[in-house]
Amino acid sequence: MKWRVTWVFWATTALHVAAIAIFTRGFLLTRTELPFHSNCSDVSGSPCSSRPEAAGSNGTGGSERCWTKPAVDRVVIIVLDALRFDFVAPSALFKETKPWMDRLPVLQKLAFKEGSSAKIFKAIADPPTTSLQRLKGLTTGGLPTFVDVGNSFGAPAITEDNLMNQLVRNGKRVLMMGDDTWVQLFPHHFKRSYPFPSFNVKDLHTVDNGCIDNLLPSLYQEDWDVLIAHFLGVDHAGHIFGVDSLPMIEKLEQYNTVLENVISVLESQSGPGGLHENTFLLVLGDHGQTLNGDHGGGSAEEVETSIFAMSFKKPPSAIPSELDISCEYTLDERFCISSIQQLDFAVTVSALLGIPFPYGSIGRVNPELYALAGGTWNMEELKVDKPEYDLKSAEWLHNYVNVLCINAWQVKRYIDIYSASSLIGFSSDDLVHVANLYAEAEATFAQKMDALSYDSKHIKLSTLKRQIDAYFKFLARVAELARSKWTEFNLTFMGIGLGMMVVSLLVHILAIKMVNELHNGSFDPSGNSGISFGLILAFFIVAIRACSLLSNSYILEEGKVANFLLATVGVAKFRYSIMKRKMIFEAGLFLILICLLRFTIEIGLSKQAATSAFLHSSTSWMIGIDLNHPVLVYILQLLPMLALIGLAHLLHKSTSDGSSQRICRIVVMGAIASYVLIVVHWASESNMLGLARINAARNVIPRIIYAIGIGQMLLLAFSQLFNGSKVSHRSLFSKTVSMLSAWSPTVIILSGKQGPLITLASIVGGYCIVMLQNIEEESDGTAKPSVVNPLSVTEWSLLALSLFFCTGHWCAFDGLRYGAAFIGFDEFVLIRQAILLTVETFGFSHIIPIFGLPFLVLRRKLFAQKDLSVQLSLAYMMFGLIMAATVTVTILCVMIQRRHLMVWGLFAPKFVFDVAGLILTDILICLASLYYFCRPEDHILEINTGRR
Repeated sequence: MKWRVTWVFWATTALHVAAIAIFTRGFLLTRTELPFHSNCSDVSGSPCSSRPEAAGSNGTGGSERCWTKPAVDRVVIIVLDALRFDFVAPSALFKETKPWMDRLPVLQKLAFKEGSSAKIFKAIADPPTTSLQRLKGLTTGGLPTFVDVGNSFGAPAITEDNLMNQLVRNGKRVLMMGDDTWVQLFPHHFKRSYPFPSFNVKDLHTVDNGCIDNLLPSLYQEDWDVLIAHFLGVDHAGHIFGVDSLPMIEKLEQYNTVLENVISVLESQSGPGGLHENTFLLVLGDHGQTLNGDHGGGSAEEVETSIFAMSFKKPPSAIPSELDISCEYTLDERFCISSIQQLDFAVTVSALLGIPFPYGSIGRVNPELYALAGGTWNMEELKVDKPEYDLKSAEWLHNYVNVLCINAWQVKRYIDIYSASSLIGFSSDDLVHVANLYAEAEATFAQKMDALSYDSKHIKLSTLKRQIDAYFKFLARVAELARSKWTEFNLTFMGIGLGMMVVSLLVHILAIKMVNELHNGSFDPSGNSGISFGLILAFFIVAIRACSLLSNSYILEEGKVANFLLATVGVAKFRYSIMKRKMIFEAGLFLILICLLRFTIEIGLSKQAATSAFLHSSTSWMIGIDLNHPVLVYILQLLPMLALIGLAHLLHKSTSDGSSQRICRIVVMGAIASYVLIVVHWASESNMLGLARINAARNVIPRIIYAIGIGQMLLLAFSQLFNGSKVSHRSLFSKTVSMLSAWSPTVIILSGKQGPLITLASIVGGYCIVMLQNIEEESDGTAKPSVVNPLSVTEWSLLALSLFFCTGHWCAFDGLRYGAAFIGFDEFVLIRQAILLTVETFGFSHIIPIFGLPFLVLRRKLFAQKDLSVQLSLAYMMFGLIMAATVTVTILCVMIQRRHLMVWGLFAPKFVFDVAGLILTDILICLASLYYFCRPEDHILEINTGRR
């Protein structure tokens, strides 16, 4: 009987890809984008069409009214990417003052000045907070679905109705400068554009300087109605240096100077008949960022950004007090800041410019922004008890009610058409509830209009207030409904995908059982028949970790859970070592390593511990330590380089006995040369030893390292193809060392200066696991040969997972280190940068552990040399089974929690990272099987069934 072992790996890979594709088709469906566009004539069919036409002109030039009366002639929109709320809000609003606060004083001064026509808002974005999704949400007024995250590095043009489309369709001229994502999203919408490449996160100045060079001159020109300037420096500074850094503060101060100049130009031409007499300024962020400079998730730091709005009308406007706008006061109660949903941006700007609202918008015309730009009086000059106040308030509220009427009608129209056009849409109960709210609001509106004949002088303020509340209630309910049930889940596809994953688990188990039976082996380390304690413990460890993924809290603490489970196994091994009085040093060293990994996971080695709860609450032990002390700085810079020297010594020692193959020695020498280049690269970057940094070398050295790594892998591939030999301990050891030597320099340089330390940790951890796997073995030579210990494979996978988290990663898009994709390159090429980012993200957690797995087999005491390939195949099957089981539970969790509040902020990113890791694991295992199972005949296990 002939059975091709490697077919199992390829078959399970194909099964996993198909299962994930089908499940994803049902889970990450994009929202149905309707092909309709709003037109000026549409409003004639609304219940608001009979409204008074007293405001038929805009009062500033006489242009005809479309849906609403134009309140402004021109709008300047300045987008400061990744603008945290505390960048703009005064430090008095927060309990603790930070260095990056109050760095935009021009905005605070104008917003809180007596009688000012400017205001600061806290803007709330909807997660995930990637730039593409936020720009799409800002311009469409809708809720982009999670699947759009995948397009963040190659933004497709927006086809559904949006603010840019309405501007162009209604004759508005749009000028854009800055982030080139706008040109990708709206390729034919700008009269003039000055796009600059945006994906090189190491470049803090190109986009910003391009904006600065074109922004001020454009303010003196008359050939635009809407100007958009998108700055990127703060976002890039956060990604590279973090929020609490000098480059970040310098960027904010630069922005403050730019804004001062912009406001000065606008004010100088805002007089009667001036170019900017009726111009409205908006300074806003598309999303926030964490203290580490990341974004993409749904934390408060990421979703909270800011909008600064300023009108240049004289006198300034104010909102009637009857609306009871809630706001957040500073600690000294001097300042008050209101909140606004980014969802409201598109419809509010549309109302101000008098153009139709985007067809798919579900936002609300914000009363404060609308009053700030749309009023022509100063409410603060009127006393509340004067009749003039009631009259002015009634006039404004009456006009705002008309705008809300159109707003509510447009949203109701969209919900009806969407539900009729979509395969699933909203539930009938939800639609009935929304329809009742809308009917209630419209009935109140009709009664008011009929009873008062549109005579604003006789309209009671309380009546208008009730009408506004009715519309607010309807619009809020629609937004709530959309946030909770926007995505159309196809349960059939999701069920099929989950079922196929379960089938893949059965295939794994049957394959392991079949190979073990054909090999006549045993899972008991002593070689006896039956199930060992290690197998039972391994099963429970994997089951506990898998079940923990059903809880959002455990997903957030996944790294700590993995480290705890690894420690549990370590304690069990330490107990055995004490009982048998052997391997005590290795068992103790393993526990110490686990403790260090736990500490590293907490502080976030690559994230400078900016958000560490441990350091925040346990900083007393660090009192008196000056992190900027020259001695400590040199130690921290030298430590990774010394670690690289240690790694080079270990590699050289592994091949110094002369038993290694020639190819292995060549590859190891190439790796040592790469380590030397890495040391030179880091020394030049830190300007150590008086080395002057050469800009050309900044990219040359990483590229040389990449080239050496590619050359090493090609050499190994050709050697395998043309000079294969049977599997032996010597050849397998040489191949494993060679493959790890080829990969390690690239992984290390992409991981930064933590790379050598993490590599040493992986070597120590792997060594301890390999040495301790035989601690239970007591064979007398007559028992069945034992297969590779399942508990050791489980430890191997838990160590790999711990390394993922201790390198500063987590299963969210803000856990990606985008700067690593540009090590060695300045320009953005999607495929190249994606490969580099993948290697950095999964290098220590997938690539190194999978290609290093043969070390577990090399330590086994085998009874026959030919069993080596069998043991290796079983080790890879067990590793693949552990990964597949975890991902299967993740898929089940996502299916159960699909309506959870945190589905897009937590469960969906976890799903994406897990399935990407599983597919990568399958591919690497397939490649490893081709590499380690030497010649074609070694892929075939010839078993005489009569010997079973």
